[in-house]
Amino acid sequence: MNGPHSPQAALQAKLREVPHQPGVYLIRDRFAKIIYVGKARDLRRRLSNYFTPSSRRRAEIKTRALIDSAADYEWHTVRSDAEAILFEGKLIKEWRPKYNVSFRDDKRFPLVRVNLSDPMPRFEMTRLRREDGARYFGPFANAIALRSTVQALRKQFGIRPCRHLEPGEREFKHCLDHAIKNCSAPCVRRISIEDYRRRMEEACAVLEGKSREMTETLEAEMEKAAERLDFEKAASLRDLLNDLRETSKPMRRFTRKSLPSGIRPAEDLAELRDALGLPRIPASMECFDISNISDNHIVASMVRFREGVPDRENYRRYRITSTKGQDDFASMAEVIRRRYSRLLRQAAARYPELAESQEPPSEALDHAASGSNPLPDLIIVDGGKGQLGMACRELQALGLHDQPVIGLAKEFEEIYRPGESVPLRLDKDSGALRLLQRIRDEAHRVANGYNELLLRRRISESQLDEIPGVSDARKKTLLKQFGSIARIRRATPESLSELPGISRETALRILEKLTSRKTLSP
Repeated sequence: MNGPHSPQAALQAKLREVPHQPGVYLIRDRFAKIIYVGKARDLRRRLSNYFTPSSRRRAEIKTRALIDSAADYEWHTVRSDAEAILFEGKLIKEWRPKYNVSFRDDKRFPLVRVNLSDPMPRFEMTRLRREDGARYFGPFANAIALRSTVQALRKQFGIRPCRHLEPGEREFKHCLDHAIKNCSAPCVRRISIEDYRRRMEEACAVLEGKSREMTETLEAEMEKAAERLDFEKAASLRDLLNDLRETSKPMRRFTRKSLPSGIRPAEDLAELRDALGLPRIPASMECFDISNISDNHIVASMVRFREGVPDRENYRRYRITSTKGQDDFASMAEVIRRRYSRLLRQAAARYPELAESQEPPSEALDHAASGSNPLPDLIIVDGGKGQLGMACRELQALGLHDQPVIGLAKEFEEIYRPGESVPLRLDKDSGALRLLQRIRDEAHRVANGYNELLLRRRISESQLDEIPGVSDARKKTLLKQFGSIARIRRATPESLSELPGISRETALRILEKLTSRKTLSP
């Protein structure tokens, strides 16, 4: 087994090609599936710990099992330890290798968000990058260093941490940042809005690594502190400098396209057919997801995969119209009914002979369309028994009794099938489950993106635009909570001021403007 031509000998011989550089490595099994992702400051030294005979004998049981399962490995060099941490985390979240534990949850690396469209922008810590027009810096591997750097930037450039655009007497009286000179106080016009925005741009340049002015200032202060024998101050400045350098160091962003591929569409489709007992490989699949923000703002998405990869030209987005309130079951029924009744109408117009056929619609379409049946080989709904039951009811009403359909519940990744009381659980590392997760996540992304798009349109067209002090963020909060201008108009000042970022004074101003507009309108 360990002779000159054994798999272990081949892996050991491959070590000569591995560089003595920092990077990330991936170990694959005999099916080419990624089973472990790791990072190292010295790739050759780390991989030697796996694939030399002496290291294997000293390894723990779990590590020995990993080595025994390994059939190949690959590596990717990076420029720093921080890049290695980010790359490793991205890979583990993407492929969920069976021997990894860290980074398998939904946590993300921190980002810094700056919305330069705000009158007085500020630094915000977040872990989710949105398409909202704001600037995002990061991700950053060291959250502690990032917080230290952001705090130093706020102090150095007088960046305001608070939300109030026009603080009242009570808010300003308790503003400690202004009192200790940590904020330039543009909200009370201690400096002009133009000067404040110029400061923010300078702070962003430092965070982006394009300016060394702050670094040079801190270095000079550290040297002066050391000359005064104020070693405690010098050490504090040294730590701050290290945090600043680590945070502002140029970093590569690892996108999905830059990640090593572990997708095998043909094999995954065959495995899915066998797992679900389908009559044929599901070459075409359609997945549905519902997204709602408020009772009157509900949308759905339908994404189509062909041969195991996205068929984006055939994606569809829907506004739910006949369902009242946040009812996911009824919304799923509506979108299934609309999608497949439309397909059947189009097919009837294209193939008139279907009207005289005695076969079920799906079989009649198979014969008439000669292999180009518009119906999918598998329908997937995001949800459990409830969503699946509504989908089955609508399909049966359309005569599609034999249409393969399943529900995928996200919490435990359980697969619900018509007529089966016990859900099916596939191995978490199986290609079939990974394929279902990809199409479900894509449907979720499209539905949420459509919801965000409609909400942005409503915000931009809102009557709130003309009210001073109501930013896009506040408009979004108001519309998300109340759903419409009419409901906001009927609200009380107390209910408005309970929302984040809206003071009682702002609430009174909003109600006054909306009420006066209603009175003046014809």
